[in-house]
Amino acid sequence: MTGWDIRPQGVQGRLKVVGGHAGELEKALNAMLADLGAAARAAGTVAVGGTKSGASVGPVAPGREQGPVAAIAPPAMGPVAAALGEYAKARKPQLKSMSERVQAAVVGAATATNEYMEGDLDTAKQAQNAAKAVRLDLLKELRGTK
Repeated sequence: MTGWDIRPQGVQGRLKVVGGHAGELEKALNAMLADLGAAARAAGTVAVGGTKSGASVGPVAPGREQGPVAAIAPPAMGPVAAALGEYAKARKPQLKSMSERVQAAVVGAATATNEYMEGDLDTAKQAQNAAKAVRLDLLKELRGTK
């Protein structure tokens, strides 16, 4: 640890850049999830929508008036909506991992730098290791100790 030579202003500048990119990533992920939801809603279904005035309505696109049978039954989900839902469900762990890694890197760098500036190299090393291991719980604990 005696070999550390941190320039806090440089770390602060890099953290601002990373924070900006993290914000852009968050917006992109939120937009992707919103678009997946919109696509699922727009995909319609192959389920019969019931009858209206005795005539079969057939497949019902979202926003169309449905017959009385469809009005009392839960909305059917078509194969495209189901596939999009499965895709989002399968990607959730990866998206969560991305978010946690970015957060751990930023919080770990900030905490380690702050501890370095206060001369507490042991806690700085703990913060660095917690960031590397993506231990957000430990990083939060380290930030609250001072």
